[in-house]
Amino acid sequence: MIVVIDYNVGNVRSVCNAFSHIGCEVKLSCKSEDINAADGLLLPGVAAFGYAISALGPLAEQAKESAFDGKPLLGICVGYQILFETGTEHGEHEGLGLIRGSIIPIPLGKTVPHIGWNSVKIPEDMELLANLGKQKNFYFAHSYYADITDGDTRVAYTDYGFAMPASVQKANIYGTQFHPEKSGQAGLRILKNFARICKRNTGKC
Repeated sequence: MIVVIDYNVGNVRSVCNAFSHIGCEVKLSCKSEDINAADGLLLPGVAAFGYAISALGPLAEQAKESAFDGKPLLGICVGYQILFETGTEHGEHEGLGLIRGSIIPIPLGKTVPHIGWNSVKIPEDMELLANLGKQKNFYFAHSYYADITDGDTRVAYTDYGFAMPASVQKANIYGTQFHPEKSGQAGLRILKNFARICKRNTGKC
C-alpha cells in the first residue's frame, strides 16, 4: 500500500485517484501507524515551501526516518521541493534535508510562474522515469526551482532558458517538480514505476 501523506496542502485527491486508476492500493492519511505500515510514501502538495514544511509538522521527522530506513519516498511539486535542505519562498525555511540543495526563485527574465507543459530529457539511469523513452512532456506549475548541490543525486532536466531540474533520484528518494497526476499517460507511467519500486522493496503493494 502507498500512503499519500495528508498534510493540508491540496492536490491530494487527484494523486489518490491516479493511483487507484492504475490499480494500486493507496491510502490518504496523516496517521503515524499508516505511515509506518506503508510500502511507500508520497508527499504531494500545492503550496508555498514554508507553509508546507510547517503543515507537515511532526510527520516531517517520521517521513525522514522512513526514508533513512529505505522506504521509497516520492515528492511531487512542493512535496518535491521540501525534500531539499532549504527553501527561500517568503523567507528562508528549513526543509527535510534529504537532498543537498536549496529551492530558489526562477531567474529574472523568465516567465513566472512556469505553468504548462514542458519537455523533460530522460536519463537512462533513473528508474522512476523508466520506459518513457528519451523525452516526454509533463505538466508544471511553480515559481521556484531546485538548485541541487548533491553529487549523489541523479537529475532529469527541462529547458526553461536554462537547464532546470525536473526530477530527482537519490537511492530510495524520488521527486518530480512537475505533476505526474496531471500529465496524461506519461505521468501515469511514472506512478506505475513508483508502485513497482515499492513492490520490489517489500514484495507487495
